[in-house]
Amino acid sequence: MTDDLVDPESSLWAWLAYDVRFYRKKYNLTQHQLGQVIISSASNVSNIEAGRRKLTDEQALALDVRFVTGGHFSRLLRFARRGHDPDWFKQYAHLEAKARLIKTYQAITVPGLFQIPEYATELFRALGIVDIEGPLSKRMARAEVLKRSTPPLCWAIVTESVIDWPIGGPEIMRKQLAHLLDLSTQPNVSLRVVPRVAGAHAGVDGSFSLISGKDGDVAYTESPGGGRLVASSDEVREYGLRYERIGQAALPASASREMIQRIMEAL
Repeated sequence: MTDDLVDPESSLWAWLAYDVRFYRKKYNLTQHQLGQVIISSASNVSNIEAGRRKLTDEQALALDVRFVTGGHFSRLLRFARRGHDPDWFKQYAHLEAKARLIKTYQAITVPGLFQIPEYATELFRALGIVDIEGPLSKRMARAEVLKRSTPPLCWAIVTESVIDWPIGGPEIMRKQLAHLLDLSTQPNVSLRVVPRVAGAHAGVDGSFSLISGKDGDVAYTESPGGGRLVASSDEVREYGLRYERIGQAALPASASREMIQRIMEAL
């Protein structure tokens, strides 16, 4: 047993991760050898077994074929995707910290990586969270990814509602908007705004993010009380197309900065 061994009774995703390790051990395969089966690296197999990465449809099928399971992994993967994953944020944060490219569309609030402590505190309070210090420190720690020696590209699209909704009052919002303007000048950051006059657009269905790294691409879609990580290549592609369509309704980066500046000065 290792520190990374997951509890198969905690969730369907944990059961799936546990069984990857169980079958690998049963057939006396190393993580490198199993990586050859699913066309991946030993480190990625380790992350899958620890619940930090999710299997793709192709990988689940490869496991079913190699271990002659009768479709066990593919079937369990489908059921896991339909349910709520209690470990979704742990997995998301792990992927975000190692990302090479982060694309995010936010319809209601400032992207988490771009939030200042005061703004984030107001959001936590609004959600009824009593002990704010813990989640606040975790959110601020996530933003450290933008300060890496080789930071990821971070492309964000937000609606006009995000920047003119005075979360925490005028003073906090002015400080938050000033922070957005500062970030938007960094070479690895792109920030664009979808103006209200754009009307209906491809982002009306809700916020989501796309993360690209050495282990592949995933999407994350938000929902009340939780979220869902999407590893299916077809679904990830669909979110990528939706992001591009939203971008067609957004202002250019320079016009977006001008809008943020105007709203900040009007507060």
